[in-house]
Amino acid sequence: MKIKRWLLAFALGVALVVLGSVTLLDGRAVGILQRWFAWLAGPRPGPFAQGLVTVAGIAAVVGGAAIMVLSAGAVIRSIVAALLPGAENRIAELVQRERQLGRGPRIVVVGGGTGLSTLLRGVKEFTSNVTAIVTVADDGGSSGRLRKEMGVLPPGDIRNCLVALADSEPLMARLFQYRFPEGDPTGLGGHTFGNLFIATMSAITGDFEQAVKESSRVLAVRGRVLPSTLEDVVLAAECEGGTVVEGESTLSTCGAPIKRVFLRPRDPVALPEAVEAIAGAEAIVLGPGSLFTSVLPNLLVPGITEAIRRSSALKVYVCNVMTEPGETDGFAASDHLRALFEHVGRGIVDVVVVNTGEVPPRLAERYRQEGAYPVVADSDALRALGVSVVEGDLVSTMDYARHDPERLAHAIIRLVVEARASARGAR
Repeated sequence: MKIKRWLLAFALGVALVVLGSVTLLDGRAVGILQRWFAWLAGPRPGPFAQGLVTVAGIAAVVGGAAIMVLSAGAVIRSIVAALLPGAENRIAELVQRERQLGRGPRIVVVGGGTGLSTLLRGVKEFTSNVTAIVTVADDGGSSGRLRKEMGVLPPGDIRNCLVALADSEPLMARLFQYRFPEGDPTGLGGHTFGNLFIATMSAITGDFEQAVKESSRVLAVRGRVLPSTLEDVVLAAECEGGTVVEGESTLSTCGAPIKRVFLRPRDPVALPEAVEAIAGAEAIVLGPGSLFTSVLPNLLVPGITEAIRRSSALKVYVCNVMTEPGETDGFAASDHLRALFEHVGRGIVDVVVVNTGEVPPRLAERYRQEGAYPVVADSDALRALGVSVVEGDLVSTMDYARHDPERLAHAIIRLVVEARASARGAR
């Protein structure tokens, strides 16, 4: 990295600055110079020697300072080149950007699954003061297997959020998302590298929360990712007709509309750091994400809901773009909000963000074959429930009928800015 040579140059610059300063401030230097240059100064060397000392001192200070600045810049560029290849020529831009993001609004997002990571990808471009509070009720796929085999909390949703907030090299993010092919002879088939990393880190440290923090450092996460609780919770659902199913991955197989969902144990303790983040937030965003398996599992942790209800922050619910087969069949936007209120009560939502953009026909047809349909934005019914409504074309035009990260983030940030202006006007 060539750091040693530049550190040596920096030390030389410091020495020159010190020597020049001493020369300017110490009168004895004039006498020394008088003796050295007596043959030039003639019979009255005083003024000449004094002037020469002043010039030499100033030159040493200026030259030393220049060397310090140049060598410090070279050290920083060398470090940046090693950690962020290709960014060494954009240091000023990166520093300015980090300063701007550090002054961004304090936003807490609550949920899980792909919906939450979609929002995080957009919001991190506006602020680094973002905290994701993520459900740990997942029991399917790689997360479910690690939960059973290693006794760790499910890392999948947390991994997705870490990658969404990552400011590291794209290769590192791709590494965390790499999934070993099914049938892998090592027995790793179906697992993602990131899940294995978090699970292994949890085993090494003996602390799942610490494992998430260490993973955040590896990915240079812009913000924080926190589990809503550190307890081993199981999500269960009571369906119409009285049938009860257990396990997040089984809810869609209920065979009847979901009447309510609940956690076992019933009253898990909220992570204190998550409660603190909610207390200090300017905006709290619920969703987007699966209503029963991503958003509600967090709100069923009593400490989380109580903290949201106490908070004076703007409280936003982002309704899904599509219904989910077996969970929210036939749900309009107001049905989603009504389900939230029925489970945890009012006082947790001020504004509902709904998509009014058209889902591209090719995507709509593909989802229709799976039993999913665009969520109807029945804004009047939402307002009747006592909330404000923000409508917009928020749907992505890519390969999935999801929120567009940039459009959704713009909508959220606009709400936060308006809330800030309103608060200043009230004062």
